[in-house]
This record gives sequence, C-alpha cells and structure tokens, in this order.
Amino acid sequence: MRTKRELTEAIHRDRRAALVVNAHSRRGRQFYDQSRERLLAAGFELLGDHPLEQPRELERTIDAALATGADLLVAGGGDGTISTAGRMLAHRDVALGLLPLGTTNNFARTVGVPLDLDEAITTLTHGTVVDVDLGVAGDELFTNHVGIGLSAEIMVSAPPKLKRVVGRLAYPATALALLARHRPMRATVRADGRETVYDTHQLYVANGGFHAGRPITADAGADDRLLVAYPVGGPTRGGLLRETARNAATGHRRTLRTDPFLATGEVWLETDRPARVEVDGEPRGHTPIRIGLAANALRLMAPPGTPDH
Repeated sequence: MRTKRELTEAIHRDRRAALVVNAHSRRGRQFYDQSRERLLAAGFELLGDHPLEQPRELERTIDAALATGADLLVAGGGDGTISTAGRMLAHRDVALGLLPLGTTNNFARTVGVPLDLDEAITTLTHGTVVDVDLGVAGDELFTNHVGIGLSAEIMVSAPPKLKRVVGRLAYPATALALLARHRPMRATVRADGRETVYDTHQLYVANGGFHAGRPITADAGADDRLLVAYPVGGPTRGGLLRETARNAATGHRRTLRTDPFLATGEVWLETDRPARVEVDGEPRGHTPIRIGLAANALRLMAPPGTPDH
C-alpha cells in the first residue's frame, strides 16, 4: 500500500484513471460527455470508461474499473453511486474521485469537493489524497447515514412508477401518505456506557456532515472518528415536521454538544418493535443493529489544503 503522498504523486504524474458515471440519472446523462472530455483535456488516460445505464450493474462495473489498475477511480453520480463506490474502494490502494452529479450530494459537501463540474475536475487534477472514515452498519460500509423508522419505510414504499415520473419528489409525497398512519417507535441507543431512549418517528446515525443537502451541525465531518446519532422530533407527527424544518434551517448554527445530538464512535440500537433500516437510501433489514466506524478506510482525492487527520 502506497502512502497518501505517493498515491497523490502517481496520480499527478501518470494520470491513470477509470471513469464510472451513472448515466441512468438525468444529470448523469447530461454531464457524462462533458466529464469525459474534461478529464481527457486535463491529461488523464482513461483505462476504463463506463457510462452506466443499468443501476443494478454498478458493482460489477466498478469491479471492472478497478481491474484496469487505475490509480484514481472517478465516480459520477448521486449519493447512492458515490456510497457504493466508497464501500468498494475501502482499504484499497486506489483513490476515489468525485463528480457530484446528484441532487443533494451529501458526501461531496462533507469532504469539501466542489459541486461545479469544472471545479470538481480541477480537484482531480491538482488535489491531494486524504483518507476519511466510513461508517459500518452491521457488516456493511457506508459513507453518509443510517436511517431508522419513517425514512426506511419511505424507501420501501415509494412506488417505482411515481419515482420514474416525478423523481425525488416521490419521496416527500410518499412520506406524507405514510405519516398519517406511521406509529412512533421507542429507540434505545447504547453508547459509551450510557443508554439514551428516544420516542420518535425517525432516528438517524450519520457519518458525514450533511443530510438532504443541508448541514447536520457546524462541526460534524467524515474525518473525526465520530458518528452522530439524533432523532428528528418526538412522538408526534407535528413534531417530526417541525424538527425537519428546523434542522434544514439551523443545522449550520448547531454543534455536536447541543441536544439532541449524541457524538460517539459506536452505537448499539434497539427499538420496541422491529423497525426498518436504510443505509444511504437503500433498505437494509431491521433493528436491532450495531453501527460503528472504519477509521480512515477510504482514500479520496480532495482539494489542496484539505485537513487530513
């Protein structure tokens, strides 16, 4: 395994990259050709070039890209695409490069990669390799968050036809329909020798600093050896809606030391009845579940001067 400095130098010197873009998404189709042209203009040799039309082929496509021997795997897409790439590149001597082509781009925001395509390409060309933490839900690595409760119900229940017609708007529409009959859960979180109980419709455990494109707090990150557990509202439906709005409006002003946040390295989470779990937007079973950290598990091409702990 090369050092981060050696890997940075190899990328700058040899420009050996593989490109995987989720061309199934609207922005992926729109920006794939531009991304490819800009990488070639920046001097990169594309050992693999994969515009992905079938999302179910993502893992196989990333495997094929890694088999080329590239020093940099450039992943273009939303948080789902980036999360899969991050999980598959964990503990490997390859850096992940980001082309944030999604709606919320939570992981890119967390690690400071610019959302503008030209600036993201500049980061790949002149950036530096850092390593960041990944979360571990059960035995599955993730970049952003684990959701327990209503968000997982939404992922399972959103009609595929509605998603095709209105895109991400299918999720809030499904949420409103589910919320009318959703029951709150009693969630017990054990961490650092303490036990905390929440009565809530929704609980998150985040690795990064952003959710739904907004800051969770001013001081949450992906390189701090901390998870952030927090409920969204209490047992009432109105509380959930009010707290969702409050989080979106005030996250940039709140800190990990304020309620209701619990910052820790590992949690064991149980609920009074089995509750659905989603990991970075994908259904992943039910509670109980252990959520921990894989420190410095992922090497990432970040803007010059990015702090690296």
